[in-house]
Amino acid sequence: MKSLKSFVLTSIIVISCSPAFADNSLFLNKDSRFHPVVSDRGMVVSQEAIASRVGADILAAGGNAIDAAVATGFALAVTLPRAGNIGGGGFMLVYLAEQKKTIAIDYREMAPTTAHRDMFVNKQGDVDNAKARYSAQSSGIPGTVAGLLHALKKYGRLSLSEVIQPAVKLATQGFEVNHDLSDSLRSSAERLQQQSASKRYFYKKNGDFYLPGDRLVQNDLGATLSRIIERGEVGFYQGRTAELIIAQMQRSGGLITGEDLTNYLVVERTPVCGTYRSASLCAMPPPSSGGVHLLQMLNILEGWDIAKLEHNSAAYMHLLIEAMRSAYADRSLYLGDPDFTPVPVKQLIDKQYAATLRAQIDTQKARLSSEVPPGLDDFLAQQSPESDETTHFSVWDKWGNIVSNTYTLNFAYGNGIAVEGAGFLLNNEMDDFSSKPGTANAYGLIGGVANAIAPHKRPLSSMTPSIVFDATGDPIMATGSPGGSTIITIVLQMILNRVDFAMGIAEATAAPRIHHQWLPDMVYYEKGISSDSLHILQQMGHGVHSAPRVLGATQSIAIQRGRLAGSADLRRQGAGAVPQPNSP
Repeated sequence: MKSLKSFVLTSIIVISCSPAFADNSLFLNKDSRFHPVVSDRGMVVSQEAIASRVGADILAAGGNAIDAAVATGFALAVTLPRAGNIGGGGFMLVYLAEQKKTIAIDYREMAPTTAHRDMFVNKQGDVDNAKARYSAQSSGIPGTVAGLLHALKKYGRLSLSEVIQPAVKLATQGFEVNHDLSDSLRSSAERLQQQSASKRYFYKKNGDFYLPGDRLVQNDLGATLSRIIERGEVGFYQGRTAELIIAQMQRSGGLITGEDLTNYLVVERTPVCGTYRSASLCAMPPPSSGGVHLLQMLNILEGWDIAKLEHNSAAYMHLLIEAMRSAYADRSLYLGDPDFTPVPVKQLIDKQYAATLRAQIDTQKARLSSEVPPGLDDFLAQQSPESDETTHFSVWDKWGNIVSNTYTLNFAYGNGIAVEGAGFLLNNEMDDFSSKPGTANAYGLIGGVANAIAPHKRPLSSMTPSIVFDATGDPIMATGSPGGSTIITIVLQMILNRVDFAMGIAEATAAPRIHHQWLPDMVYYEKGISSDSLHILQQMGHGVHSAPRVLGATQSIAIQRGRLAGSADLRRQGAGAVPQPNSP
């Protein structure tokens, strides 16, 4: 990383916003100019400010970006229970400054041994969505604990106790409930209160809601985290915690066994990397579809000088939409777990393939998605012999090491089932498989045989933790977002905002977003997009619809004027960009 210029930090700003999914017209304005948080040492940006502070304190204590990321990840499991987790899984992208090397750590959930392709298909041949999304059978084998500990052991500097003890303290001593958590638990009460442990952990004894300012104590979760400190990975995947998970499976009819837990495996993979104009970037490879299709869309767009177009003009958005349409069509057929299905990554991110897709796009007229099938087969024939309630955090240390991490339970609070006695929620990631080829999942994404359910397989994901580099190979931005199927297009627009439109990181974060995913054939837009531009898009043949919620919540760090600049997305309440404080 380029050396950071010294300066006097005149203010520390923790950015927060109005309630989650609130009316975003107040801040999504192309003329808005928000000041990022800046630092000459290190930075942590996450969806929850307390967890960001935990990570920043780890940096001040001499930890590197990996130490801080692991501490933040465990803290989020306490303070952001709808998405932060130890019962889910995710992806971590690590940049090691001394080696100038980027590593992809896959700790995505795995299907249990007894899972099978038709497990969510009923006698009528239809997908039983309630079973696939809200039953104990919807839970994959959790990977978060193994993944965070793998990163710490290989690339961190501090001990397990040093990085996890802050989360134990937050759980056992409690923390002040903010508006975001209070609102979220209230909106999810009908589902969470159906299960006794979830009701006990997240609501008061009489069933009342936690209000802003109340203190939430989670002793069972604190004990679970303490067992991880004492025994490491074995303290979660074997012993008392494993027994509690297995007992919960037996009570609820789930599939995860002791053998499944013991055999869970973290995989280090080669990141998907490519270039866009003078920049380069690395992102997650399969079983994430994010890196592949992010690069595919950038390759298509690279053929046009979009910087000459007005940002979020109809002409600009039309090109984005058509690139998105092509990429998501390919996602439906070719993407899956590379340990089970050959994924043609090299071909999908080939710039010549992008040129063939670009040639199919009319710059003046929308295509119909029904007329845009996955296109790689034709291309190959001419060649020689996937919750909204995911959460992302970014960490950058004073040595230039970077972590871009996205992890999830899938839905908010996963399937709503908490492990009795262990204090944490289970994921419902099995819905991210294609329960039936050609049938949409909860996010409307169509999947094929490549993403069919199989024992020990990892479901396809849209999570897209990314790191962007300049022409000299120095990192200039780390970003990522929650948002289900919208994640890839959100990260795409962050990169375009920075590279093509030279926006500061806060402005790039605040700019209104759009999304298209092939099917349904509809453009979703946030408030702040010009009504004139939307009208022109309709005249071009696009169906447009206001996004029912804001699109994502990026948590980003960038180099600006030689300093680290962090921006927590105002689309979600309680997010925080926290600079490293002075060392104790």
